[in-house]
Amino acid sequence: MPQLTRRVLLTAAAALAAPAIQAQPAWPSGTIRIVPPFPAGGSTDALSRILQPHLMRILGVNVIVENRPGASGSLGTGAVARSAPDGNTWVLVFDTHAVNPALIPNMGFDTERDMTPLLLFGTAPMVLTAHRTRPFKTFAEMAAAAKAKPDTLTYGSIGNGSLAHLTMALVGKAAGLQLVHVPYRGGGPLALAALAGEVDMPIATRPAIGVHVDSGALVPLAQTGATRSPSMPDVPTLAEVGVPGIDARAFWGFLGPAGIPAPIKTRMEAAIREALAVPEVRQRVIALGIDLDPKGEAEFGPFLSRQIATWGQVVRENNIRPD
Repeated sequence: MPQLTRRVLLTAAAALAAPAIQAQPAWPSGTIRIVPPFPAGGSTDALSRILQPHLMRILGVNVIVENRPGASGSLGTGAVARSAPDGNTWVLVFDTHAVNPALIPNMGFDTERDMTPLLLFGTAPMVLTAHRTRPFKTFAEMAAAAKAKPDTLTYGSIGNGSLAHLTMALVGKAAGLQLVHVPYRGGGPLALAALAGEVDMPIATRPAIGVHVDSGALVPLAQTGATRSPSMPDVPTLAEVGVPGIDARAFWGFLGPAGIPAPIKTRMEAAIREALAVPEVRQRVIALGIDLDPKGEAEFGPFLSRQIATWGQVVRENNIRPD
């Protein structure tokens, strides 16, 4: 048998013996969905809509924003966790994502096992404010009013068990204040209630209520980070007003279902980073009050696990229950 013919036959036999390799479908293809798991008007919704047109341009496919609110963000997040890991369905979560595992024992998905933490956008402290019609303009004045009449002053948050709620539980214990919690269903409803003066002290991130702080409708009393945020350089921290030891920062992150192929994750992360590099996009995100500092999966995953452990402990120690 000629040497060339023998080599051809051996190559053909090896190909037949090797397991069949199925070609991976091209990506991106079809429509990509971004799910903010809160009502329209909140920070996850705003950030999703800032990114949407730029991701469409970069990826060359249709990108839609589909709000799926409910159960402190776990309803929409759970739907994404159960979706196909094909790169076409993502969720943009807020800090409640780290609280929900302890707050909602039967979510139907495991936050760390069933999700892919693709990108952490950044963090931001919350700001405790007072409606301009209230008689106190500083944290000290508020504390004095609260101690004079326990269980009368109200504070509003984006929901029961939210980071704002947990933070105020810590503040109340540390400062000896008995305050009444009024939960709302997302940043949009809270912002409307804050503007209307339905509660004495709205507490939320600057993306949710910053416009009302800027207008003077809300008076900032303190911010909840360990250090002052660049977006609120004139607002004192809790430590500065006499309540040390609390560092509560909201975060925004992009996740998908577990099992997304590595090339898709790499392409999607690169597309988001490219969008964030656009000066207009960066300015609008920073204007929301987010301290932009993108972190990939290798850093976002451990960060998320730490947040889940930290705030889960606060939920259990304070016996906090969902709505």
